[in-house]
This record gives sequence, C-alpha cells and structure tokens, in this order.
Amino acid sequence: MNQPVIVDIARTPFGRRGGRLGELHPTELLGIAQRGILERNGVDPQLIGQVIGGCVTQAGEQSSNVTRTAWLHQGLPQQIGATTVDCQCGSAQQAFNLVAALIGAGAIRAGVACGVEAMTRIPLMSNFPGPTGRPRPESWSVDLPNQFVAADRIAANRGITRQELDAWGLRSHERATQAWDEGRLDPQIIPVKIPATEAAAAEIMSRDNGMRESSPESMAALKPMLDDGLHTAGTASQVTDGASAALLMDADLAAELDLKPRARIVAQALVGGDPYYHLDGPIFAAETVLAKAGMSISDIDLFEVNEAFAAVPMSFQRTTGADEDRVNVNGGAIAVGHPVGASGIRLLGTALYELERRDASTAFVSMCAGGALASAAVIERI
Repeated sequence: MNQPVIVDIARTPFGRRGGRLGELHPTELLGIAQRGILERNGVDPQLIGQVIGGCVTQAGEQSSNVTRTAWLHQGLPQQIGATTVDCQCGSAQQAFNLVAALIGAGAIRAGVACGVEAMTRIPLMSNFPGPTGRPRPESWSVDLPNQFVAADRIAANRGITRQELDAWGLRSHERATQAWDEGRLDPQIIPVKIPATEAAAAEIMSRDNGMRESSPESMAALKPMLDDGLHTAGTASQVTDGASAALLMDADLAAELDLKPRARIVAQALVGGDPYYHLDGPIFAAETVLAKAGMSISDIDLFEVNEAFAAVPMSFQRTTGADEDRVNVNGGAIAVGHPVGASGIRLLGTALYELERRDASTAFVSMCAGGALASAAVIERI
C-alpha cells in the first residue's frame, strides 16, 4: 500500500483584522503559500498530482475555486488540477486529509494541501444568505445554535467558569508570545512582502501580530459577547488573514527525490458531533482516530485542539483526560488568530515542529467546525 508522508508544512504569518496582510488579495496570499512550500523544498511543481485547498467564505475574491486561481496566478503548471473545499473551520485539515487519502489510494504520488481566509476583505457570512435563498428550509428543526451560544453551552455543560475561561485566554497569549520570543515558530513561516501604498512603506511580514499583552484584570474587564454570557473577545479566536500549505508525498517518491519525510499520518477522520453543542466535536473525533490508530490518549505526546473559543480545548482536555501541559503548548487561535480556511494546516504544522523540538513522537490535531463537525488526525514522526 502507498504510504503518504509529510515532507513539510508552512504558512504565512497570520495578521489581525484591518492589518497590512489584509491589503493582499486572497489569491495572492494563498499563492505565496503554495509556491513557498515547493520552493523551500526544491520540488518541481510538475511532480504535484493535485492541489486541494480549504476556504470557508467562498464569495467575491474567494469564489470560483480560489485554490486553482492562486495556483495559476503564481505561474505554476496549468495542467495540475486544483479543488477548493468548504468544511467550515476544518477546511484546511480536511484538504490535508484528502490529499493524504489520494496518495494512499495511489491516485497521485505527491500533492499540496493548503488553505486561505482573508477575513478583513471577505468577512464571514458574506456568502449567506444569498439572493437565491437560505441554506436551511423553513421546516428546519435541528437545534444548531450559532457558535457564540454553542461555546457558552459547552462551558456550562462542563462546569467551566468565566474565570477559568479567562485564565485559558491569558494562557494562550502568554504561550504564543513566549513561543515567538524563543524562535519556536519562525521555521513555519513563509515571509510575505507587502507592497508600498500611499499610506505605508513596503514591508516584509514574518511574524503573527495577534498576540496582546494581557493580565487577569484586563481579561476580567472584558464584556461578554452575549448578555450574561461567559466568553469574551479575550477567550474567542481572532478575525484573521492568512494562508497555509503542506507538502505530502508517497514515501517512495520522497526517497527518490532524496527528501526526508518528517511524519506519517497514522489515522484521520471527519466526524459529526451533537448539534446542540455545535463545537464539541473534537471529543468524538479523538474517539474515532484513536480507535483507528489502536492508541489511547496516554499514547499521545502533544495535542493541538483549535481555540475557536476557550471552552473547546478545555472541554476536550477535561473530558478525555489529556494532560493539560501537552495541550496547545504554544498558544492557539485566541492569540495567533484563526483565518478559518487555513487554520487546520497551521495546527498540524505547530504540532509537527513542536514534536521535533521536543524529540517526541505523536500528536493529535483537531478542528471543531460549523455544522457540528470536527476534523482530526494523528501524526507520528518518522
């Protein structure tokens, strides 16, 4: 059987809403990640079998298969096929899982998984509702709340207090800042050159800029997003611009090209969760992929569970018994940001580089996603 392996994972910096990264068209942003992952590994783009990218808000500048548009805009080989998928926040991870599956099935020998979201330019929900109607019929009866309500439902269900959520949000900012200050995240980054405008000089962006100085007092002073709610802007992921990419190959091809595989995909899944809680799916995803892998929580060295809201990784940790000191060790989307179509590959990259830094072996990576879905994978260093 063909063995898909991870050769490299990289991303652009993630920029906060209204920042300079938002000056770039999403096609340009994604193309930088696509070309960057190939160039830094010296891989001929002609060897790529397919490119699959994630993007959630496929409207306006992100419509009409942005993955293909970005590839062509970079002058990359026109004969390489490209697909854009929308699996909500799990889009980039699902793109990764699909490329791995294509390699495992022998359909391709190498592929690029990627993702983009330019949330400054194309806000979430820009494609909903449309002039041709709403996606849910009038007879819709499923209790699938918006994500703000869902996050508070999860916290209440797990007995997580406002103070505990605030502490997790502060933890995220502190850990992400420390990771950047110690240079842990530098190897992931494909720098982005931002052209000069009338208002600003040209610059090269090579660092996330969502981290903020925070304290228990400043977190406690934030107003809840919902009346009498639990989550605030300090315990929710940020609106962000960014792109990511992963290079996967069949192990035999990597050997032929003298490329050293860094990890293999042990198991992957896309699962549905309880619509009432909407975002609690990583718990069910863990059950699925760990069963496929023949592993238990105690076998996992690191966990990356997306911080859509603080309650999501906290619920995962408390329910599964995962060691909190191994969960989101370099912070998460609360601090780094969450360009929704790109984050899944960002988490995979963060896990991979941290495994290497610690000389550890296995990581579990999961994204909660709209529609009460969750994507997940277990990766193992080679």
